[in-house]
Amino acid sequence: MRAMVYRGPYRIRVEEKDIPKIEHPNDAIVRVTRAAICGSDLHLYHGMMPDTRVGTTFGHEFIGVVHEVGSSVENLTPGDRVMVPFNIYCGTCYFCSKGLYSNCHNVNPNATAVGGMYGYSHTSGGYDGGQAEYVRVPLADVGPSIIPDWLHEEDALLMTDALSTGYFGAQLGDIVEGDTVVVLGAGPVGLFAARSAWLMGAGRVIVIDHLDYRLKMAREFAFAETTNFNQVNDIVVELKKQTDGLGADVVIDAVGAEADGNLLQHITTTKFKLQGGSPVALNWAIDAVRKGGTVSVMGAYGPLFSAVKFGDAMNKGLTIRTNQAPVKRQWPRLLEHIQAGRLSPRDIITHRIPLDDIAEGYHMFSAKLDDCIKTVITTE
Repeated sequence: MRAMVYRGPYRIRVEEKDIPKIEHPNDAIVRVTRAAICGSDLHLYHGMMPDTRVGTTFGHEFIGVVHEVGSSVENLTPGDRVMVPFNIYCGTCYFCSKGLYSNCHNVNPNATAVGGMYGYSHTSGGYDGGQAEYVRVPLADVGPSIIPDWLHEEDALLMTDALSTGYFGAQLGDIVEGDTVVVLGAGPVGLFAARSAWLMGAGRVIVIDHLDYRLKMAREFAFAETTNFNQVNDIVVELKKQTDGLGADVVIDAVGAEADGNLLQHITTTKFKLQGGSPVALNWAIDAVRKGGTVSVMGAYGPLFSAVKFGDAMNKGLTIRTNQAPVKRQWPRLLEHIQAGRLSPRDIITHRIPLDDIAEGYHMFSAKLDDCIKTVITTE
């Protein structure tokens, strides 16, 4: 089969790999029909995440058709169209029983923190991802769901990560009616977080980014006010001015480890790898939220320390909530929103390219070329 293969930072290509085999009676093999490049894939592509091994196939957003099932699988049969959450989880451990599917204790040897994820380095279990023609799906009776006949396949694809993560980020903000919500980052997750904030009762939504084409999408798709942080002297001061000097009720960090905005911090973290990620966005969130407010962190960071203003967070009485999204837990409500016409996730897709062109797709997304926001990979 053809698959995207990692060969080192900024080096990927399409190679032939063996079609994965059933390794456990509860496995399924899925023939991938659509995958996507996620912003967090760029952290791997740029060499930001530890233990990303040469030969790995990335891709944690994908849908497809069941090709083969193990002898113990009861809920799926060959030919079923399925969407697969990026979390790999058992469904029965202590954490899964509490709905913390992203923290499953049985699927990752490094499970002191995150559980298992497709195509996201050996810190997440070392599973190959879905930017390929086929993928092995462990615990197939737990994770995948059959795509409803009415659901557009590209909407289903975005539910496997970006939409669910953005919605979860807004949930973590504990938004109450009338809240002012600031979203840092106008990538796919930030756009979905901003749109979801309205569904949860926000009275005002402000999106911050430095790319005008992404801010334009934030206005059109998420109905948000926008500010370009490169066009103001101090984004925190600007946000205080926009919120009567108090700060926002909720700030959502949808950027993570490679935030721009402070040249020195960006170089020491993303170039020299001296920290687990640039703390710029997280520190802006701490500074821009009001006293007693809530910071929701959806952006991905490495496991190393970062120079975060934790003392300020403590002295302001902030609530900081974060996790990898437990994707499947969000699906029932998201399906209601989509079916009711309140959301059309595929509206943020800007590019559709074949698997053979995935190296160009990564370069385009990484360099922010051609107004790229979300790229879908086709395998057919």
